[in-house]
Amino acid sequence: MTEIIETYSPEETEALGKRLAQESSAGQVFTLIGDLGVGKTVFTQGFAIGLDIDEAICSPTFTIVQIYDTGRLPFYHFDVYRIGDIEEMDEIGYEDYIYGDGVSLIEWANLIEEILPEHYTKVTIEKNLEKGFDYRKITVESI
Repeated sequence: MTEIIETYSPEETEALGKRLAQESSAGQVFTLIGDLGVGKTVFTQGFAIGLDIDEAICSPTFTIVQIYDTGRLPFYHFDVYRIGDIEEMDEIGYEDYIYGDGVSLIEWANLIEEILPEHYTKVTIEKNLEKGFDYRKITVESI
């Protein structure tokens, strides 16, 4: 199943993240693909809101994973942009999170495709400046 959503403001992008999180369940994995500055953090902030997490959400670029356990489900937020070697994922206990009792969201997941689970939801965010500075085309695919 593939769904294409067009958003025209950061608030709409955040609202989509919120909706997807509200529909999510334990053990679900979301991958988040998009260039720098495309709105991955805005989407992720909405996702956290959808899980009833009221903490500030920031990208775990240097820690690889940030854990939020104050919502309706544990939220495991990964940013693998700076990963040097796939073995680093083993070092942080990646599988314990991915196959755990929470929801995982992995930014830059295309860099670790070989270790992604068999089934996940791929979210791709793209800009098109011809349609406006805040326009985003967001493709949500079940893999």
